[in-house]
Amino acid sequence: MSSAEEFDVVVVGGGPSGSTVASFVAKQGHRVLLLEKESFPRYQIGESLLPATVHGICGLLGVSEEIERAGFTRKLGGTFRWGSSPEPWSFAFAISPRMAGPTSYAYQVERMKFDDILLKHSRKLGVDVRENCAVTEVIEDGERVHGVVYTDAAGARHTVHARYVVDASGNKSRIHRRAGGERTYSDYFRNIAIFGYFEGGKRMPAPKQGNIFCAAFDEGWFWYIPLGDDLTSVGAVVTREFADSVQGDPAEALARLIAKCPRIDDLLADAERVTEGVYGQVRVRKDYSYSNSRYWRPGMVLVGDAACFIDPVFSSGVHLATYSALLAARSINSVLAGDLGEEESFAEFDARYRHEFGLFYEFLVSFYDMNSDHESYFWQAKKVTNFADSELAAFVELVGGVASLDGAFVDADSVRTRFQHTAGELERSVAQVDRTGGDDATALYQSEIMGSVMEQGTQIQVHAALGNDLDPAEALFSGGLVPSADGLRWVASAEQ
Repeated sequence: MSSAEEFDVVVVGGGPSGSTVASFVAKQGHRVLLLEKESFPRYQIGESLLPATVHGICGLLGVSEEIERAGFTRKLGGTFRWGSSPEPWSFAFAISPRMAGPTSYAYQVERMKFDDILLKHSRKLGVDVRENCAVTEVIEDGERVHGVVYTDAAGARHTVHARYVVDASGNKSRIHRRAGGERTYSDYFRNIAIFGYFEGGKRMPAPKQGNIFCAAFDEGWFWYIPLGDDLTSVGAVVTREFADSVQGDPAEALARLIAKCPRIDDLLADAERVTEGVYGQVRVRKDYSYSNSRYWRPGMVLVGDAACFIDPVFSSGVHLATYSALLAARSINSVLAGDLGEEESFAEFDARYRHEFGLFYEFLVSFYDMNSDHESYFWQAKKVTNFADSELAAFVELVGGVASLDGAFVDADSVRTRFQHTAGELERSVAQVDRTGGDDATALYQSEIMGSVMEQGTQIQVHAALGNDLDPAEALFSGGLVPSADGLRWVASAEQ
């Protein structure tokens, strides 16, 4: 083993959460090492982004122009065959007053290219990026984490000491347990995703040709993501009881599911599945909905899928990954600069992360519930009334103190009541959405939950656009902290 190296921060994982936290810390002049077990570019799922990532996080990173030059498919909103009506409905980001103007779009991205752009940008900012390096141990001394041990491509072992270790190594993280918590899986969202790629799929009429299309059917729902003029990502989310039929031939299983969903079947009528190259495989993901009970401990913090993941239905994965990375970077930067104590800084990270997770969880549960008129096993299981008390109690334990700022989450019954109210409000809002081919979703944006899930992302977009010209922010929690003028640290609010 080589002699130990010293860094301020070592980041494990080079995906969006890892490269984002590494870049934000490096921008403050700190020494950052990023260890990635694979060689980029590499395949990854999670291709539909939200404006908060494209214009907010990427704007603060200074990588927006590179993303724009990459030529990704522009996404103006989403189209859904979802809810009690058989007719599809659409929403546009521009309809929301929170996203009006030049930032009223996002991208559908090939993650191989998108992730590679972010990682290369980290290098430009001074991050020491080492690929083909797998972390095998976390170095601890009492209550604190002090570094990692990793193995390089040649099999040599190396020791790295650092003030902070950031686990950004994704859902297959081998070190998340060292944060001291337990990973709890959701029975409600514990589905299976089976997905592949097609050439020649149809597009919706302009200007919606870049929209993600989500279509519910008896066995679950499909995503249909136009990644380019001729390449489409197509995936089905079904109950885990479907696992047995997937084991034999995933491609055949996907084809059977497509045949059961008329709208997806029609869009793929003239298409052929890609059978070669990186997109030539039909892949299966299961047990992907979970959260860790602890997101940090002294010297270590979890971000992105290493910490939690909910469900792919509303493109929240990359948002939560990069949002948590920004929060973690603010806390790390504040402590390394000597501005704030560790407990205070990471308490803000923890509370804001759990708050955002809780909001998206509530929104996605409500979104599923509004489609539960279907009599199939999959959709009946998505009724809020059928939610297990044990999972609702676990939700309260995880986020009850911060997810609902009005204190509505105190026990399983209170969560069920709140979720039922939110689902009803969302269903009524969707019922008023234009289904004649337009995208007037004003009623949807007037619902309380939609405003809540967009709030923090919108603030990041505004911060990226205005920077130091932004008026001082208000604390999210009583006695809490607010972002600094540059958005990269925490400071006390003017109210304190």
